Amino acid sequence: MMNAIIWPKGFVPGSTENFASNEVIVAGLSAADIWPLLVTPAHWPTYYTNSTNVRFYDNKGPELRNGDRFYFETFGFPVESQCKESVAPAGNQPGRLAWHGWAGEEGTESRLDVHHAWLVEDLEGGRVRILTQETQKGKPAADLHATKPNPMINGHQDWLDGLVAAAASQ
Repeated sequence: MMNAIIWPKGFVPGSTENFASNEVIVAGLSAADIWPLLVTPAHWPTYYTNSTNVRFYDNKGPELRNGDRFYFETFGFPVESQCKESVAPAGNQPGRLAWHGWAGEEGTESRLDVHHAWLVEDLEGGRVRILTQETQKGKPAADLHATKPNPMINGHQDWLDGLVAAAASQ
């Protein structure tokens, strides 16, 4: 049985303005190969060109831990973020990483709130499953949802593809 994302109240898919879900299953890699590249935001721009200017606050990092505040730019948005879940894969338990991200002033039409979650799990036969899902709230999320093709689906697929390629090249 494959695992699922754990959603916080207010961010359950189907209850927000936009939802993106991307998944890959790859042979020859493990969760242990993927995890260090994912949990360390400074690595993101090396394999995902849509992520730039990553930095931590409060002398945290380099790996994301629960409660850590960090910043990065993606899809043209300056995203303030806080890590909500960071559990490394171990044994039969999947790796879980999630953050709440936001851009724009609260209460304005430019406000965007997201919950971006990752699940990295080993499967039988020497395969790894990487699932990334994001729910988004606010007018910018509604605009993204109406855009075809969906830039979130395509962008997150690029992130997954880059992550897999980076892990395979190590």
